[in-house]
Amino acid sequence: MNKLELKHKEIIDFCIANTDDSIIKKYSRYFKEGYNGYGIDSKIFESQKTKWLDSWEDEMTISEYLDLGDLLISTGKFEEAGYAISFIASKKDEFSTETFDRIGNWLENGIQNWANTDVLCMLVLPEFIYNKIIEPKDFINWTKSESKWKRRAVPVTFYEVIKKGHSPEPVFSVIEKLMEDKEEDVQKGLGTLLREIWKTQPEIAEEFLLKWKDKCGRKIIHYATEKMDKDYKAKFKKTK
Repeated sequence: MNKLELKHKEIIDFCIANTDDSIIKKYSRYFKEGYNGYGIDSKIFESQKTKWLDSWEDEMTISEYLDLGDLLISTGKFEEAGYAISFIASKKDEFSTETFDRIGNWLENGIQNWANTDVLCMLVLPEFIYNKIIEPKDFINWTKSESKWKRRAVPVTFYEVIKKGHSPEPVFSVIEKLMEDKEEDVQKGLGTLLREIWKTQPEIAEEFLLKWKDKCGRKIIHYATEKMDKDYKAKFKKTK
């Protein structure tokens, strides 16, 4: 085995040793596609993550973490994907457009649930926009992905950056490519993003919603109008 294969085996061995059937049962309720994981207590998971990051700090390059991430993601296991995301997040100061593309592949080659997707959108993907490595328009190709998780990652990432005060204007031309998406997981992400925009810039959010309300999925409208009062919500009901 090479270095990365040994590290992957170490991670798998740790996960197996810390399997908890009660957590598997608990987590299974949250994933309609089924929970594919070991069932590790979150405190144990976090503690071990910190230990590995500390002990590997001077040893692992960003390229090696990407390669290790490919191994971890490929198994489809919830916790292995979680470790891959945490490891690469530790190298955010070294991100490049190539890193963006590599991480994008994870959403097509192993990540298979909303939780791993959303953590990736919180810890990793916004950094590319914050540091001006990419622009929102660079997510347009993601809207064409066969993976619903890669498509969901677009609005969820935008939600994170807008929450931090970035302008919502550049995101509309990207998310309109997803407004007729049939997947509820994508629709929920879009609705949540639009609700966040509405909090601070209601005029532009409402203009966009009125344009799409008769064509878009109902979950988008449901989530986007969640904080509106009953009478105000009525404006955004489908008319046909």
